[in-house]
Amino acid sequence: MPNLLPTLQQLSHPQLLEGALEVVGRLRREGHEALFAGGAARDALLGRTVSDIDVATSARPEQVESLFEETHAVGKSFGVILVLLAGHQYEVATFRKESDYQDGRHPARVTFTDARRDAQRRDFTVNALFLDPSSGAVLDFVGGQKDLKAGLLRTVGEPSERFAEDRLRLIRAVRFAAQLGFQIEEKTWGEVCARADELLQVSWERIRDELIKILTGPAPDLGLRLLLKSGILRAILPEVADLDGVPQPPEFHPEGDVFTHTCLMFSLAQKPLDPALALAVLLHDVGKPPTFSVRERIRFDGHAELGALMAARIGRQLRLSSEQNEEVVDLVRNHLRFIHVQEMRESTLKRFLRK
Repeated sequence: MPNLLPTLQQLSHPQLLEGALEVVGRLRREGHEALFAGGAARDALLGRTVSDIDVATSARPEQVESLFEETHAVGKSFGVILVLLAGHQYEVATFRKESDYQDGRHPARVTFTDARRDAQRRDFTVNALFLDPSSGAVLDFVGGQKDLKAGLLRTVGEPSERFAEDRLRLIRAVRFAAQLGFQIEEKTWGEVCARADELLQVSWERIRDELIKILTGPAPDLGLRLLLKSGILRAILPEVADLDGVPQPPEFHPEGDVFTHTCLMFSLAQKPLDPALALAVLLHDVGKPPTFSVRERIRFDGHAELGALMAARIGRQLRLSSEQNEEVVDLVRNHLRFIHVQEMRESTLKRFLRK
């Protein structure tokens, strides 16, 4: 079994790891079991940068609170306490089993348990790994290491049960597949497609956050294609799904239809994208389907202006802040002006570039 601590030291910020080890150390000195959980073990095994470290423990939430000076009870009823230490935040969660999901997102009953049962309630096998910070050994109760090696995203247990518990996992499956460059296991993928419409049972704020993570991730074009293919894009943003199959004048767009063009924009963009810019890229041609016409050639007259109106409505639906929504709308409205930069007076160009 590999010792992941040297790898973790190379892949994470020294203070991040130092603080995480202190969290675990304090818990263990009080007689509690404590392990690094989820993404830290996954990303270390994949050789990816570790940007946060979560801790899973046998300590109850009130016991965690008593051990640290600065905490926030972000999900105390679910066993989750946020610990602030050494300039970093650590999510410290009590090993738990969840049941009686009633709203497609949150469990009505939480039972504190052990690491093995905690792994079995998690979403995907690659996210259900634990790392013992003392030995550097990986604890794998669900076959996550095997799926990591195969490049597969698979639910823990039956996909129908995992997605029925929490509909947000539908879009999270797409996010992890795009971020990790993994294939979604066949049975898991079938369930994502069959349940795509059920994502609408989740709050728009949570959908927005997952969508932005996809669009600002390392492979937004792949994520966007998976969203379309699964039916999720049609469910949450039908205006964007409508881009698929809309032809463009080949003399200006040899790459193909409007959806292909949008994916190409993402593939060519410098990563990571700012969230507002990513949303503007997604929506910049959303006005093309309703303005499509054929005269001397295919035309989309007024699509930028109509697209700005559509983007404003979509931004409100996604619960963007007023400031962020205005920025996205402004980018959509003005995206065609880049065509004319060589014709602009210097003062006009400077104002445009500052904007």
